[in-house]
Amino acid sequence: MKKLSVIICCYNERATIRQVIDRTAAVDLGPGWTREILVIDNFSTDGTREILQQIDDPQVRVILHERNKGKGMSIRTGIEHMTGDYMIIQDADAEYDPAEHTRFCLHADETGAAAIFGSRVLGGQVRYKYAHAYLGVRVLTAMTNLLFGGRLTDVATATKMVRADVVKSLNLTTTDFNLDFELPDKILLAGHEIVEIPISYSPRTYEEGKKIKARDGLRALLTMLRDRLGVTPVLRPAVELPATGSTPPHGAADDSLRHEP
Repeated sequence: MKKLSVIICCYNERATIRQVIDRTAAVDLGPGWTREILVIDNFSTDGTREILQQIDDPQVRVILHERNKGKGMSIRTGIEHMTGDYMIIQDADAEYDPAEHTRFCLHADETGAAAIFGSRVLGGQVRYKYAHAYLGVRVLTAMTNLLFGGRLTDVATATKMVRADVVKSLNLTTTDFNLDFELPDKILLAGHEIVEIPISYSPRTYEEGKKIKARDGLRALLTMLRDRLGVTPVLRPAVELPATGSTPPHGAADDSLRHEP
């Protein structure tokens, strides 16, 4: 039996967060799979936190950041707390369909891949609200392939599935949207292959709450150059894990609602 850890990061997503969680929980992942849902709130101020505090579902764990640390830090918090064999990132804004998780799990079963990314351009259907967003993704994807030897079509996709042993071994350092690029950089630098499957995509406008801007693309390029030059280590120092069945450290008990300083 394999477990999928779904990491949902949210910041001021009152309109969609409960719907995304409910749709995620309802997905049948297929035979041999169980699931946990880790929801990390990045200090929302629009009522999102209050919605999350009302959730009573044994498969959902809510972690509340006590200050805004950035989306990348929210993903890293999810990785720290995950207990599954694979993690997958699910955006909280309903641009990406949780029903696709079934296909990711099937592909993991068939291939044992270290990393599976969802591509918004495979299959011939490309949907973007803004030309600069589409062109920016093309440039960033081409740079990733050039600098790191990838064969990707959509490096900026939010839906990224990575095997637990791989993602926990990486030295991830960014705290903002740049983690979307540091993650594939270091997966490839560590010698793993990233495979892609086509996914659906329903982009939203800035008026509807889209947060990423053109300047984030420039920061992503700087992150790629940093990683290519080896400014930060690719892998974390080896960490000795407690033996199976050992008593967890004081304070390590699993809570459905946690506060992260």
